[in-house]
Amino acid sequence: MFLAQRDSFDALRRDFRWDIPDDFNIGRVVADDWAARAPDRICLEHFSADGQHLYMTYGALAARSSALAHGLVEAGVGPGDRVALLLPQCFETVVAHVAIYKIGAIALPLALLFGEEALEYRLNNAGAKLVITNGFGLSRLKPIREKLATLRTIVSIDGTEPGVTGWAELAEGRPSHFDIAPSGPDTPALMIYTSGTTGAPKGALHGHRVLAGHIPGFQLAHDFLPQDGDKVWTPADWAWAGGLLNALLPALMLGVPVVSSPAQKFDPHMAFRIMAEMKVKNAFIPPTALRLLKAVERPRAQYDLVLRSIGSAGESLGRETYEWVRDALGIVPNEFYGQTECNFVLSSAASLGVTKAGVIGKPVPGHEVAIIDAAGQVLPPGKTGQVAIRRPDPVMFLGYWNNEAATTQKFVGDWMTTGDLGVSDPDGYVQFFGRDDDVITSSGYRIGPAEIEDCLVGHKAVRLAAVIGKPDPVRTEIVKAFVVLQEGVSPSEALAGEIRDWVKSRLSMHEYPREVEFVTELPLTTSGKVIRRLLRDREIDRAG
Repeated sequence: MFLAQRDSFDALRRDFRWDIPDDFNIGRVVADDWAARAPDRICLEHFSADGQHLYMTYGALAARSSALAHGLVEAGVGPGDRVALLLPQCFETVVAHVAIYKIGAIALPLALLFGEEALEYRLNNAGAKLVITNGFGLSRLKPIREKLATLRTIVSIDGTEPGVTGWAELAEGRPSHFDIAPSGPDTPALMIYTSGTTGAPKGALHGHRVLAGHIPGFQLAHDFLPQDGDKVWTPADWAWAGGLLNALLPALMLGVPVVSSPAQKFDPHMAFRIMAEMKVKNAFIPPTALRLLKAVERPRAQYDLVLRSIGSAGESLGRETYEWVRDALGIVPNEFYGQTECNFVLSSAASLGVTKAGVIGKPVPGHEVAIIDAAGQVLPPGKTGQVAIRRPDPVMFLGYWNNEAATTQKFVGDWMTTGDLGVSDPDGYVQFFGRDDDVITSSGYRIGPAEIEDCLVGHKAVRLAAVIGKPDPVRTEIVKAFVVLQEGVSPSEALAGEIRDWVKSRLSMHEYPREVEFVTELPLTTSGKVIRRLLRDREIDRAG
């Protein structure tokens, strides 16, 4: 499952073979295996704004997770039970994940940003038996506590209170060894709910093999990590597949320390401070966060950065942001692609010459990815179709939780469909065009929003942008842009005209936004993707 360094990408794909053991447990490979051979090796570091940074070794992670596993079993958790984690980036989150996997239970990571309705739906749909959270999470859970039919226990890392078990009660003073439950590659381990950009969120259930399946892409995007001094950080929430599976768990499995940081609204200067002060060499930074980093002038001059690699995924990176990272940070970013159901299947690899601005990359070794039509036929280069991944694949989900019909609908033959439109070129690169439901039809043209949004953020006044199709009686739809301006820039009709002309002169006459609306923020999922559906719904409500 590990990449052997090769001089060419083609040789890497040709020589790669999956070798996932029949006895495979995420908890063991990210903690106990390392503790057995290097107990004092640092696996986690936590950034504190006051400079009092914290550290944890693999030996401590193995022992603390085993103690917590004993406490969870005493609380009634067994193999197959769902245990929810409503926590920020912190050591307890990692300890809890490892303990859950050791038991053979199923981890259910949830974002602290979720409101009461979102939490109620996910906890009830998953049938969660126990929740581990903090004081902030408790404030979200208390109003809905009586509506959670299967929930028996709430554990808080911030201490005991009426109706709430303290972390210390469960995790301290217990044996530091735990007999890991028998588990194989297909044993359920992890359930992450889809972001819900379309329809109700669905629980994508993964087996323990999902971690092994992420290793080749992770190594590829970070230039054959691990290397001396490598250290990983991401601003992405560990409750999201990106933060958990694109950074935290694969780094731990490979013996690379992971930096955590306090939950906060993304601040570009703080992000650079974290990376500089903690000596981060490998960063996973989603495109939205990279665009926000552009607000910092001459970052290399202001911060003592030792960055070696930057990976980015979650939405289209785009040419403008790609070129800014390359020029301002001196690193060619490696864009990669996947979704909750089947992640990290396409990637760039700048060290092997696989990189193009505005293009995702090529299929990662071990994964078969193609552009297909509605009948499941592979399309030739230059033809737009749906991005699809052929099964079996170790990163592919086992199915949607209690939703066999939706699982069946996800496939056309042996191809798992993504709902994302793309096009390949003769060299094997895949370019993201947009989600099928985001494509704009205007005057007979089919227009993907990603290219327009990328062009918009290239304007010096634009901080973030989102594009939708607005219903129009003449053109079917017109392109409408929602624009968040840089700090200190005031909206005006003159600026809107300048932005329209900016796109018109750089793309084409049929792609420029005929309407520009200035907004203070955009609706985003917890993973940083724009929820264009909400913007479209807003336009329909206005028209109605």
